[in-house]
Amino acid sequence: MRKKLQFIDFKILIPYIVLNIIGMIMIFSASSYNLDQLGKSPFSIALRQAAFFIISLLIILLIYKTKMRVYQTAVFQQIMVGITYVLLISTSILGLGSTIGGAQRWINIGGFTFQPSEFVIITTILYTAYILSRRQKTINTHFWKSILIPVIIVGSMILLIMIQPNVGGAAIISLLFLILLLASGIPAAYTFISFGGILLFTGLAWLIVMFKGGMLIPERFSHVYDRFAVVADPFADKHDNGFQLVNSYFAIYNGSWFGQGLGKSIQKKGFLPVAETDFIFSITIEELGLIMALIILGILFFMIIHILKVGIKSTSAFNSLVCIGVASAIMLQLFINLGGILSIIPMTGVPFPFLSYGGSNLITMSILVGLALNISAEERRISQQFFLPEYTPHK
Repeated sequence: MRKKLQFIDFKILIPYIVLNIIGMIMIFSASSYNLDQLGKSPFSIALRQAAFFIISLLIILLIYKTKMRVYQTAVFQQIMVGITYVLLISTSILGLGSTIGGAQRWINIGGFTFQPSEFVIITTILYTAYILSRRQKTINTHFWKSILIPVIIVGSMILLIMIQPNVGGAAIISLLFLILLLASGIPAAYTFISFGGILLFTGLAWLIVMFKGGMLIPERFSHVYDRFAVVADPFADKHDNGFQLVNSYFAIYNGSWFGQGLGKSIQKKGFLPVAETDFIFSITIEELGLIMALIILGILFFMIIHILKVGIKSTSAFNSLVCIGVASAIMLQLFINLGGILSIIPMTGVPFPFLSYGGSNLITMSILVGLALNISAEERRISQQFFLPEYTPHK
């Protein structure tokens, strides 16, 4: 472990720590007023996030110590996919999860609430990278035999996520799978056939669920429809479905270039409910200003681009696909969150990476960062060994 620490990639680790520190400060600022009004400690949510951050650092250390070949074993993949199915079926089919905001996608264990759909991101990246890296030589000649099972497995996970319903999570997994297929080197035609197969499988299965449910499922999706309807003009329904988006606009407008000052947000005082989650970036702009918001985005983009660079230079197809998947997952989550608060796309409940409050999302993102750090260290070690001059004994 000591030898491995010399290969740690600070271009990934430092941005990760900086973003989390900024996130904890903004979570405290965004949540303290409402907590104080409810008679609770203004530090309670921020302290919970700090606890999740410490747990995340320990998880990163554990992943960093693990050899990457462990993740490339059939046993590990079978256990990981099996656990993912159990968690998704528990919430989507058996109804064992908690319902929040019209969606049943949370599981509560010992006071810790997490979303199984968050961990599907990890499963999709590791499983797809495992399959595609092992079948690179046969995928062009035996395409359907090589890709049919992954399409069914990933497609069924997307379906289970949609049933919850979690449109944002389903979109992230779908696009992530498409990116990994494109990055694997298989012909573009095969890639889009595979992606089309996922859409077809998910669509047909979804129609079966609708009819078997006596058309009751669409009523469960009424809040999703409302979110789509409000995108065109949030101000047309500013007292109901457009309430959050309108106040998000006000927060961004109030921030201007340099912000109102830390802790001086107006919109967090009852105008923007649960500001520490989906709309944390709106409060960040209001308090710290557009320039600081751009700096935060710059730090995040720097980390994403560096992880991509590690993936492109990797000597292993598995390592390369995992890094590309990690960078893509963070990027997709960022774009969907920003698109939601700017009303470019409907709000889907996707948090801002490393800034939004939420234990399951932070742990998921941290696991991905841990994988990227492990791969970077492994590639650096291989590179050093490759370029190390041969030892010649003295005569």
